Amino acid sequence: TARSIAVLEQLSDVHSGGQEMVIHRTAVPAPSAACFLKVGPKKEVAECKEKFASSADPTVSQTFMLDRVFNPEGKSLPPMRGFKYSSWSPLGCDANGRCLLAALTMDNRLTIHANLNRLQWVQLVDLTEIYGERLYEASYRLSKADTPRGELGDFSEFQRRHSMQTPVRMEWSGICTTQQVKHNNECRDVGSVLLAVLFENGNIAVWQFQLPFLGKESITSCNTIESGINSPSVLSWWEYEHNNRKMSGLIVGSDFGPVKILPVNLKAVKGYFTLRQPVVLWQEMDQLPVHSIKCIPLYHPYQKCSCSLVVAARGPYVFWCLLLISKAGLNVHNSHVTGLHSLPIVSLTADKQNGTVYTCSSDGKVRQLIPIFTDVALKFEHQLIKLSEVFGSVRTHGIAVSPCGAYLAIITTEGMTNGLHPVNKNYQVQFVTLKTFEEAAAQLLESSVQNLFRQVDLTDLVRWKILKDKHIPQFLQEALDKKIESCGSTYFWRFKLFLLRILYQSMQKAPSEVMWRPSHEDAKILISDSPGMGSTEEDQEEGTSKQASKQSLCDAGKGMDIDDTADDSHPQSSDIGGREPMEEKLLEIQAQIEAVEMHLTREHMKRVLGEVYLHTWITENTSIPTRGVCDFLMSDDGYDDRTARVLIGHILKKMNKQTFPEHCSLCKEILPFTDRKQAVCSNGHIWLRCFLTYQSCQSLVYRRCLLHDSIARHPTPEDPEWIKRLLQGPCTFCDSPVF
Repeated sequence: TARSIAVLEQLSDVHSGGQEMVIHRTAVPAPSAACFLKVGPKKEVAECKEKFASSADPTVSQTFMLDRVFNPEGKSLPPMRGFKYSSWSPLGCDANGRCLLAALTMDNRLTIHANLNRLQWVQLVDLTEIYGERLYEASYRLSKADTPRGELGDFSEFQRRHSMQTPVRMEWSGICTTQQVKHNNECRDVGSVLLAVLFENGNIAVWQFQLPFLGKESITSCNTIESGINSPSVLSWWEYEHNNRKMSGLIVGSDFGPVKILPVNLKAVKGYFTLRQPVVLWQEMDQLPVHSIKCIPLYHPYQKCSCSLVVAARGPYVFWCLLLISKAGLNVHNSHVTGLHSLPIVSLTADKQNGTVYTCSSDGKVRQLIPIFTDVALKFEHQLIKLSEVFGSVRTHGIAVSPCGAYLAIITTEGMTNGLHPVNKNYQVQFVTLKTFEEAAAQLLESSVQNLFRQVDLTDLVRWKILKDKHIPQFLQEALDKKIESCGSTYFWRFKLFLLRILYQSMQKAPSEVMWRPSHEDAKILISDSPGMGSTEEDQEEGTSKQASKQSLCDAGKGMDIDDTADDSHPQSSDIGGREPMEEKLLEIQAQIEAVEMHLTREHMKRVLGEVYLHTWITENTSIPTRGVCDFLMSDDGYDDRTARVLIGHILKKMNKQTFPEHCSLCKEILPFTDRKQAVCSNGHIWLRCFLTYQSCQSLVYRRCLLHDSIARHPTPEDPEWIKRLLQGPCTFCDSPVF
């Protein structure tokens, strides 16, 4: 928007009994100061601007005065405040393992933001400023072999320097994993991500960032590619996997019509391959501007290999291109889908799970395109989604599909009423379900992701269905139990815990009064009656009369309650009779929840003990209460896990009768390990336990799971790498990140 980027985060809240979609909203505010691109020394730039503004040549003075890239502050023109584009990084790029947000303002400032404490977005780096400094140091040449251009006082050179650093679009690549050799010859996996920035003159800057991205110090390199495309409009990464080799490139579209893939040569990234030369997907200059491009990885059922589907919006048409690598080389099949919209397509999005493409035009029509493979290439089946049947007459401005394809988000304004346009425009974000509950449940059971947090749109549909029907469907219960028996993965146990928690919330009786409203049943003491306060006889009489009137009102109220209860005696007795089975049902569900939580706790304890065994020497004291965790695991006679017993036997042998107990930081007493959630010393001091390492959090600052399931401590500089790695994990109950 003109003021900020509004970020709407969908939550599948297990602590709420409401059926409505739960959305957590935050905002990235637009910077108040205007952005000036660095094209030379400040004094020289100011002199040149004054010279161009007062030039006798109208082609120079008017071009300069009306170009908002040269004059972002506007003066007499309205300020260029707000955002024109934003792009999400893949999951796992920031310090919390979540997404980074690249934002491009109206005055061409490109910044990267992170949501580090969940309630606030923090700007990590200003790439426009850094890129401008790099160009300034290189004298605005891309390589040393380039011949020097003219002086800044030349208007064409002034335009060129602005054009080569005015961003048009930016897109993130997938995460690349490389191995880094440490000083002791150990190898560790280092993640990196690429951000491609398309500039007005056709150049593309490819930034490489080391993960987790923390700021300027995480920038590894920046390479500039010349695309050779005039008037570029849109950019997308092409990522293709063939015979376990990942290939990559950049798809660039133009306002004049052409689309092509450019190779991206990166010497620093191992295991990374690209094209030998550019591949033209569409070459005709037909004046149909390319609006948006999506690249979808698919599996070809006839060729028995992976393929890549590229779709792009060009005017009212959808351009598609199927890329397939065979023994003969790269096969390219392309065509257009026509007859979709009568107006130009304003937004295009794709569900990468099944390849379904969604397009919309401004007249409120949304089309769903389903790719169907043929022997040679593919064809599309398309159907119309009529928003007018759901929202009435609306105009659409943009669409986006949720990560697992459960919801379609649509930005709408009011449409025409009785042939008249609305006086005011109210922009709204609407959500439409694209999957049924059965489809969402089946996708969760067969998921390769095995993470509930990453499939929050699917779990929200399941949550809504259970809250609505107040029971878990039999087919889902049986399928989940079968998965747990055959596989035993903790993902299915977490899914079971999620279902039980939602079922428990659906059984809960909604409070009759609003929780925040104060109760009026508390006895009120008049100031005149309080001891040590002097009062006159008139005040006492007035106080007595007020008290009497209040008493009579209370009696009247009680009398009404007695009458009401006397009249409704029979229904109330039946209600009490029906309430007991409900309470028994709640107690039964609560017992199941505790049993599943205990199973997940034990499984994570085994993992922690495995890390302790692998990374410690004989009689080495770690900050993890190893002996306490071992005793807690073996304290239940009904728990018979041979793997746990063998692991504990090895650990106790390595500890050599040492116990290494934790001590209370307030009184130095021993903290026994009797509870997985908290530690209590003999003097009654209570400390919460970290659910990732089971250490007591003896500080005032700690982290908490997104759904408030558990708490975790912050890593300290003294912690070894394996403990820091444990502390980076998600919640063991709901897969949510920890803040």
